[in-house]
Amino acid sequence: MDDYRYRLVDPLISGLLAEVPAIFLVGPRASGKTTTALRYAATAIRLDRAIEAAAFEADPDVALRGLAEPVLLDEWQAVPGVLGAVKRAVDSESYPGRFIITGSARASLDESTWAGTGRLVWVDMHPLSVSEMAENPSRPLLDRIAAGDNLNPTSDTPDLRGYIALALRGGFPEVALGTAQLQRRRWLRSYIRQVVERDTLGMAPQRDPQRLSRYFEAYALNSAGVVEDKAIYTAAGVNRETGNAYRQLLSNLRIIDELPSWHSNRLSRLVKSPKRYLIDPALLSAVVGATEETLIRDSDLLGRFIETFVVAQLRSEAAVSDLFPQLYHLRDAQGRHEIDVIAEFDGQQVVALEIKSSGAPTNNHARHLRWLRDRLGDRFVAGVVLHTGPQSYELGERISAVPVSALWAG
Repeated sequence: MDDYRYRLVDPLISGLLAEVPAIFLVGPRASGKTTTALRYAATAIRLDRAIEAAAFEADPDVALRGLAEPVLLDEWQAVPGVLGAVKRAVDSESYPGRFIITGSARASLDESTWAGTGRLVWVDMHPLSVSEMAENPSRPLLDRIAAGDNLNPTSDTPDLRGYIALALRGGFPEVALGTAQLQRRRWLRSYIRQVVERDTLGMAPQRDPQRLSRYFEAYALNSAGVVEDKAIYTAAGVNRETGNAYRQLLSNLRIIDELPSWHSNRLSRLVKSPKRYLIDPALLSAVVGATEETLIRDSDLLGRFIETFVVAQLRSEAAVSDLFPQLYHLRDAQGRHEIDVIAEFDGQQVVALEIKSSGAPTNNHARHLRWLRDRLGDRFVAGVVLHTGPQSYELGERISAVPVSALWAG
């Protein structure tokens, strides 16, 4: 483990294991959950290996006894009965640092196997952020904005092509850390195929891989967009029921994520549709076949790609923030006002973010932020236009332009 790459969740996991008996580490496949969990485990059980699973299939309560703790139970869904044994063990002796559970999010679909409510603390883990890859952890950007900190990056910022290269690399550890571009694209395409054809099999045996693949592609093409469900399932050639089932399936596998629509009693007629994202921009590049040159030539795709990348960074940070920000988007029914990301703290204070693939945003880029500031008053903490240029500067009262690199170079 000498070459272990620090993860943003490390302090959270360490702190929780000192206080609670069990944690459930959840996230997309191949995002590094097992590698991180092994760092904290005294005993590791790989339940997807028949020789290790046999005792737990026969009698999980007995198999758990006497193991050095914390015990890592990896790929728990291979032996679902192990969760009941964990529940009984925790109910019997509820001292800190007993179990780390990793594996499929299938539990949320199968109530008969889920025994974790009130016993397991969920920890969300995402693909590598740029700050993790650069081994340069800093306070989450949203925390720094809320605290009124200086947001100037402390190191050189990339240019637009540099940001594109970072986003194309993505955050899956197996390919993000040094793999050549061609091999990375092959790995990503294989990853998508395995998710669609294999990982979904245990969760939805009746799904049609070809139709699910079409649905995923239609969803991916709308990453960073607000679009009705009907538009996606119609493009995929499936009905509403099937489309909704596929959406839930991909969400439980943690490869898609959505920002719900933000609402306030101070504003009216806001759309209710979520804003949709792939969990990692490299997956989007694999679906659409994007390269640096194709993105430079397609401004619409570039905007979606950069936004998917930035929201992936924000998502990783929000999961470990002590302020517990909830992420939303905002759009009114007429489309006259829209804001890419709304971060709400304690149900009251609001930070609003616009994301632009522009190197020098102007006052016009901040017009929706000013509109929201004027309507929310003191609830509006700050508005930030995250951009691909090198400088931070003011765009008005409580509104500023800040390089995207402030996310990892703060």
